[in-house]
Amino acid sequence: MRQEEHKIQCAIVKWFYYAYPSLRGGLLFAVPNGGHRNIQTARAMKAEGVFSGVADLLLLVPRRDYHGLCVEVKTLVGRQSDNQKAWQKVVEAQGYCYTIVRSLDDFAELLRWYLDEPPKARLQGRLTFSK
Repeated sequence: MRQEEHKIQCAIVKWFYYAYPSLRGGLLFAVPNGGHRNIQTARAMKAEGVFSGVADLLLLVPRRDYHGLCVEVKTLVGRQSDNQKAWQKVVEAQGYCYTIVRSLDDFAELLRWYLDEPPKARLQGRLTFSK
């Protein structure tokens, strides 16, 4: 994960636990797929089930018609890898919501929508939600 994405994700997690204290306890968590590792560590992690392309954050709270929420954090110019696009298709086919966010504001609006709260700001075409 690049430094700017790291900053966005850290802000998201901090905000989430402040805004939704009732959902603390590991329901939102990061998936440690990124980063540089030596070959032995990479092999061990792969053997343990690490899978390339998994979203940065998972929220294990079913809402709307979804089993949970998968969030990929990107900068304004960041793009999904081919593995991320493939994983998105797999989880969406299994009934999960998958979304890319590019800021804390994007994530906050996503959570208000996902958890069925009234929106506090317009999306201005940045995100697309369905269902």
